[in-house]
Amino acid sequence: MKIKNIVPYVLSQDLEQPFYFSQWDYKSRKICLVKIILEDGTYGWGEGYGPADMIETGINFLKPFVIGQNVLENEKIWQMMYLRTLDFGRSGIFNAAISAIDVALWDCKGKVLNQPVSVLLGGVKNEVIHPYATGFYFTDSPTLDEDLRAEAKYYREQGFKAAKMKVGLGIEKDVYYVNLLKEALGEDVKLMIDSNHAYNYREALELCKRIEHLNIGWFEEPVHPEDFKGYAKLRENTNIPIAGGECEYLKFGFQRLFENDSVDIAQPDICATGGLTEAKRIATLAAAHHKDIVPHSWGTWIAISAAIHFVSNLDQNPGRMFRNAPMIELDRTENPLRDDVVTHQIKVENGEIKVPQLPGLGIDVNQNYLEKYAINYRKETAEVWS
Repeated sequence: MKIKNIVPYVLSQDLEQPFYFSQWDYKSRKICLVKIILEDGTYGWGEGYGPADMIETGINFLKPFVIGQNVLENEKIWQMMYLRTLDFGRSGIFNAAISAIDVALWDCKGKVLNQPVSVLLGGVKNEVIHPYATGFYFTDSPTLDEDLRAEAKYYREQGFKAAKMKVGLGIEKDVYYVNLLKEALGEDVKLMIDSNHAYNYREALELCKRIEHLNIGWFEEPVHPEDFKGYAKLRENTNIPIAGGECEYLKFGFQRLFENDSVDIAQPDICATGGLTEAKRIATLAAAHHKDIVPHSWGTWIAISAAIHFVSNLDQNPGRMFRNAPMIELDRTENPLRDDVVTHQIKVENGEIKVPQLPGLGIDVNQNYLEKYAINYRKETAEVWS
């Protein structure tokens, strides 16, 4: 089944409530989706994580090499895209463009074969997945403390078994808010922290020592992504598990993380690190180094669905009769591009997600909302929907 067309869409929407974290603030959400259309009209959707306009450029660069290929030969297509960008894109935006196309190829492949992506990846080894709520961003609200407590109460009522907050605004402020949210969530909800690489080793270690007694689930991106030794030293000197990898690309980036023993938990973003094809290889590499995987995901239900299918196929690490369900990230911040544009069958019930059984990723895109949010939508391209 040959590929007829590839159409990227850049979607943007201003937020009603801007928020910030250790690196910068968000006043809007912007994302790049891609639609792949086959000769018979079958289509699939993918998504890239990163600067949307640049990902669109990367997709358009790769487009002429992918059109005409057999959609079932996704590994062959992946290798071709990788080699076309290797000399000038070993990490970064070109990998996000490859990821977007690759995810869409898997969606198409599932529809052609009438199978969910989880089955095509090798089968559902984990029928139940525990999503954790990503939230607790900072705002300029004069009632921030009360707002965060209310958010924590909402996650508890929704049945989440874990939630992640932002840190990195200074150790004293971090300690204050970690204690506030740990109390608000209660003992039944695990709390993780994420500094988005705001600290050096000394600062990260000081924060760890001051909150270790709170049974923190993990400390995500505590130091600079290139500070492999800082990661490793932190792991040696704290009982808080260390997580990272959303800034890594391809199996080679994760090989460096694992060989330096930098993390307990690897967090590849499927829509940036090389798509489902490369994520599968990273999972094998992680298993060989006895590391857990919890994918990073901060996009639409396309990205979330890809993560669910991927996690459903992960090997047990280690295998045993009684174990915890694997986890995925579920962003709970305001995002109309996620909640309006993409339709899906995923339900979070009692803090659990069952793996979708529909062909492909089990998602679709609402054309009306696509037209509303896509800043590069052209009426003359409407025929790509047919």
